[in-house]
Amino acid sequence: MSAPPASLPSPAPPASPSSPAAARPALDWRLRFAALSLIWGFSFLLIKVGTDGYAPFQVTLGRLLSGTAVLAVAMAVKRERLPRTARTWGHLAVAAFFLNALPFSLFAYAELTIPSTLAGICNATSPLWGMALSVVALSEDRPTRRRVAGLGLGFLGVLTVLGAWQGFSGLDLTGTAMALLASLSYPVGWIYVRRTLAGSDSSTLALTGSQLFLGTMQLALITPLFTSAPAGFPLLPTLAVIALGALGTGLAVLLQYGLVTEVGPTTAQMVTYFIPVIATAAGVTVLGEQLDWNTPVGALVVLAGAALTQSRPRLTSATAQPARLPQPAAEIGQPQVSGSRWR
Repeated sequence: MSAPPASLPSPAPPASPSSPAAARPALDWRLRFAALSLIWGFSFLLIKVGTDGYAPFQVTLGRLLSGTAVLAVAMAVKRERLPRTARTWGHLAVAAFFLNALPFSLFAYAELTIPSTLAGICNATSPLWGMALSVVALSEDRPTRRRVAGLGLGFLGVLTVLGAWQGFSGLDLTGTAMALLASLSYPVGWIYVRRTLAGSDSSTLALTGSQLFLGTMQLALITPLFTSAPAGFPLLPTLAVIALGALGTGLAVLLQYGLVTEVGPTTAQMVTYFIPVIATAAGVTVLGEQLDWNTPVGALVVLAGAALTQSRPRLTSATAQPARLPQPAAEIGQPQVSGSRWR
């Protein structure tokens, strides 16, 4: 959903097809890439359906709970060990807030008043926020003319989506602001992760599973304070919340990191550009949401700007570039920025 993340620690480079150690997955990476795009693209629709039967905090709690369960099973199968130091757990708690608890809740609240299509497009602004923030917070990220142009182009696309020339007429400003704030939360979290956990000796799976567990605990404490127990468990919203977590927050993470390991972060990160397209198609065809001309046009401009902000200068033999963590895309899941997010 919501949107896709950087991995910790960096996975091993993709195995050469000729290498005897290269175990070819049963499912071609292109099919897994397509599945990941669909899962994260439909996350916004699932949020909308979930909020038809549950309060936003309850949707987020159910999502995190089922997503954590999937990763717990994966960790048990691979016999992964949990992080051992209090320092790591403390940093993961902060990461869980900015990468899971806060954005997931904001998107759920936003979709009470805005279409899932608009939420999906707002999610696509994460790379723009990430580029702007990383210039300030990360010394290795230097602005270039192309990236600055991408930032300006992207926010021009945002204004187009929102219909700025009409004075934002008919737009729910509160819901839209929540969706944009959720998208901003992802790069804030990933910049924090890159500055504090890049040297961790725990595996990516262990860190991700622990982070989701902490996010679940945070929502378990907050939800009873702001909501009452549901009167019932309506079938469709319940299935939507379970699918949102098990697929969009659990399985999607496993697919994402598998792709990063096999084909590299650059190719895997391209899933980011399919998410708003699928979210828009799902909202229009399944939920019957209205679509004005400026929404798809603005979304294309946003994606073009985001692509420019992710561009890097070519390395020459005399140029060295600091090692970078893989950057999965934003889900609505889930992860997709400079110092992206876990999904």
